[in-house]
This record gives sequence, C-alpha cells and structure tokens, in this order.
Amino acid sequence: MGHRKQHAPRHGSLAFRPRARAGDIVPRIRSWVDINNPKPIVLGFTGFKAGMIHVIITGDNPRTPTIGKPLFRAATVVAAPAMMVCGIRLYGRSVHGEHALIEVYSDKLPKVYELALPKGYFKSKFDVNILDKFVEKTMKITVIVGSEPSLASLPQKKPRIFEIEIGGGKSIQERLSYAKSILGNKLSVGDVFKAGEYVDAIGITRGKGFQGVVKRFGVKKKQHKSRKSVRAIGVLGPWHPAAVTYTTPRAGQMGFHKRTEYNKRLLRVGSTSQGMTFNPGGGFFHFGKVSGDYIIVDGSIEGTPKRPIVFRFAIRKTAEKPITPKIVEVSISPVEVRGS
Repeated sequence: MGHRKQHAPRHGSLAFRPRARAGDIVPRIRSWVDINNPKPIVLGFTGFKAGMIHVIITGDNPRTPTIGKPLFRAATVVAAPAMMVCGIRLYGRSVHGEHALIEVYSDKLPKVYELALPKGYFKSKFDVNILDKFVEKTMKITVIVGSEPSLASLPQKKPRIFEIEIGGGKSIQERLSYAKSILGNKLSVGDVFKAGEYVDAIGITRGKGFQGVVKRFGVKKKQHKSRKSVRAIGVLGPWHPAAVTYTTPRAGQMGFHKRTEYNKRLLRVGSTSQGMTFNPGGGFFHFGKVSGDYIIVDGSIEGTPKRPIVFRFAIRKTAEKPITPKIVEVSISPVEVRGS
C-alpha cells in the first residue's frame, strides 16, 4: 500500500473466517429466539429450495409512499413437506456450560428413518415418562425432527435430520407436555409460521471450489507485465513480524459456507391443493414442480435448488405486528439466479 497516493479499504470481510467448506449440507442452528406465545410452539421449520419467481403485492408499509400501490418483488419458493417428530432431547446447564441430559425417540417411526438415525435406535425401547425425572434440571427442550425429501418430489430417500428448540408457554413442564404430544407425529408448516411473519433463513451457500484472491477477495489485478503474476497480491506482508498474518488474502475454498439471511418476510404459507398456481411449465430449473406445502419468501435465499433451508423466528425482532401480504399476481416464469 506504500505506493498508493490514497487510502483504500481492505478487501473481504474478516467476519466470515474461516472460509472453509461447511461440515454438512444440513446447517446447524446454535441459537433460537424465544417468542412470546401463550402456548408452546416449535421455533423453526425446514424446507427445500425450489427456485425464484416474480410476485406483485400491494404495499402495506404506512411509512412509505408505496402504501396501497402494486410492488414488483422477486420471491423464492421453498417446498416445505411435513416434518416427522422423531425424538425429544433435554438440555441442562452446569459450570462447564450447556449439555444434554437425556433423549428419547419414538417407536412409531417409518422404516425409512433407519437410513438417517444411528443403528440400534429401532431396536431400543424408550419410556417417555422418564423425562419427568429431569424437569427440575432442564433449561431447554428440543425436538429431533426429520424432513423427507421424497415428500417434496426429490429423488433422495434418506431423511434430513434437524434439531429445533421448543419455545413459548409458561413453564418447562408445559413445553415438555407439548413435546410428548407431538412425538411420533407430523408437523406442517402452517402449524409454525403464518404469512406476514419475519424469519431467518439459514443454509449452505452455492459452492464455487478453489479460487484465487481476485475472485475470492476482490483484490485489484496488477499492471500488465509488471510482474510475473497478474492475478496475485503484491506482497504477503512486512519483513517484521516475519510471518504471514491471517488478514492477508490467500487463495482457497470459496462458497459452500453456512450463512444466515436475517428478517426475510413470508409472503405466503400454503399448499398447492388450495389452487394457487406458480409452477412454471416443466417445473423449476434443476428442481421440478412443487407439490404439497410450500413457502414463498420475499427476496432471495442462499443455496442451490434442492438444498435444505432451516427457517427460525427472526432473532433480530421487528416492532411491527405481522400483516398478511396481499398478493395481486404471481408469475409462472422461473428466474434463474446464479448468485449465492
């Protein structure tokens, strides 16, 4: 930077380190927001990204000049088949941090879940009443759910396993009773989310492989014939300290990272049996036609088609009460997005 006559900001945010491949295509959620709901509720849902469409909605924000006017929005369609509640897990807290106390699985799971759960679970017999002995030590209750891609017309047979926390209610005992009531049953997306609510979309971005510093960090190319290399950084660092710092742009893996999109508005939560038409002729690119339950999200979502996406209630809460969007028109022409 010494040869420059002006200052320039660094290229590439340090907030996303390490830029390594995600460990699994199923994202892991480390924090959930406890909503103020009188009854216990599952704090998230999962689906499979299908593609993007165009939607015309009526503006409903009273603080903008577009209120009451038609707005042209890009939206993402996510197939959201019903989730199977496979098990219940209780968490406690000690001086060493949060840890699992006990977990119990259902005896009524379909045979297809043998592909996803560890061996021995279907041969074991679980007593749900044993969970009552750990209520006093319990700080958090989660349910282990499974989403079957075959219900979304995808070729994969192995279910995707997620862990979702239970919130709401007045006490831990009330949440545990709710978890027992849904154990072994299926939850639909309408049981969790409503149209107009804000959610966070968590998933794995599109993978781009091993890339250089120009594409990975956006550094400027060097002058023509100035050095042996053009698409490389000018210097690795100063003489002292005699080490390459972690802030130096280097080539490496780009894409296939876990990312979170905050405050995505749900434009519609429904099922194709209700008569709404948004499937293009021939289906979405690399996905096909969406049948059954679905979610239409305002804007774009990370990942490729068929990729599992986990939705949770927005952790950065908005002050507005959810207003059901009024959809005027939905296009049936797919939008092929080559971004994240």
